[in-house]
Amino acid sequence: MKTEPVNAVSQTDSLGTEVKALLLGNIRDYAMYIALVVIFVIFTIATKGLFLSSRNLINLVNQTGYVAVLAIGMTLILIIRQIDLSVGFVAGFLGAVSAILLMKGWNVWLVIPTVLLCGIVVGVYQGFLVTKIKVPAFVTTLAGMFIFRGLLSLVTAGTGTIIVRNRTFLQLSNGYIPDLSWGARFDFHLLTLLIGIFLVIATIYSQVRNRRTMQRYNFQTTSTVIFVTKLVSLSALIMGIIWIMASYRGLPWTAVIVAVVLVIYNFVLTKTRFGRHIYAIGGNTEAAELSGIKVDRVTLLVFASMGLLAALSGMLYTSRLASATPTAGVGFELDAIASSYIGGVSVSGGVGRVTNTIIGALVIMSLTNGMNLLGVDISFQYVVKGLIFILAVAFDVTTGNRR
Repeated sequence: MKTEPVNAVSQTDSLGTEVKALLLGNIRDYAMYIALVVIFVIFTIATKGLFLSSRNLINLVNQTGYVAVLAIGMTLILIIRQIDLSVGFVAGFLGAVSAILLMKGWNVWLVIPTVLLCGIVVGVYQGFLVTKIKVPAFVTTLAGMFIFRGLLSLVTAGTGTIIVRNRTFLQLSNGYIPDLSWGARFDFHLLTLLIGIFLVIATIYSQVRNRRTMQRYNFQTTSTVIFVTKLVSLSALIMGIIWIMASYRGLPWTAVIVAVVLVIYNFVLTKTRFGRHIYAIGGNTEAAELSGIKVDRVTLLVFASMGLLAALSGMLYTSRLASATPTAGVGFELDAIASSYIGGVSVSGGVGRVTNTIIGALVIMSLTNGMNLLGVDISFQYVVKGLIFILAVAFDVTTGNRR
């Protein structure tokens, strides 16, 4: 009779020990999720539920879009232990270029690839200076910040603000995916809900498949209880967010664009040789070069990628404001860098995931959104974001030293 409670206590202790080990072993990854939850709870209480309203959450997604895109590119830059300080004004300038081309009557489907190509050219130019001329990335991109800030002021000098009226272009950051023709009979956006269900099924399939693969090769995996709890929690979170969007106007195009960029870059980093080379260079540049990796070529491509995403970010921002302004791009690079570090990129390089970077971007933009709702002065907002940034880096350094 006494054996039963002893076993129950033993199982409870075992589960508690496993949870503790998981938290301690992955504290760098879990910290940002905890921070995001805390931010949501605080602002929801402080705004009496307004922060979690459908309208505000959609607004938060649209606000986060241009920062998330920049942060994904910045993650690759930081992993290889480089820096790009110019991305803010590159985005601002190329956003203005897209507005000018549209004003001149260019077709929107010609403007978008043209501006993206311009972004690649900018990235290749800066990458060439870093890899071939051997100008340090800090100096190269600081100079680029001045250059593109000047060019932005130059192209907007005549009017100050360039208004964008093209409806298709404005849909990039202000529009929503269309619903199915027979979805009008429901009180929610049917296609968005179906996408959510598909995402849940895909997530479960992916997680189960990865677990079976790890078990097949005798890698350590979590217990069934924790694994199922994780799947249920993740599925509930996805469906909760999707339901909020579906009950409003559906999935924003911004979310779709960011998701496509995220999937592509996550695949490149985790499933391709190029991605392995990026991590190898960040871990030890000299060893990577000795092993046959073309460090300069990879670095050049990473800077070209950063230019491409800066162009996309600039168009998203211009679309959101429906205009290009002389102040576009101010502080973008700081939000992108902070998002990357909060998302788990190591200050010593070689470590980072773009999926976590999105959470970092949400942390930064949730702070901005919540403080705006509370009417907090912009000066104090910068102080708060600075403190969060330094805490994230300090946390990375201390946990890295322990490891």
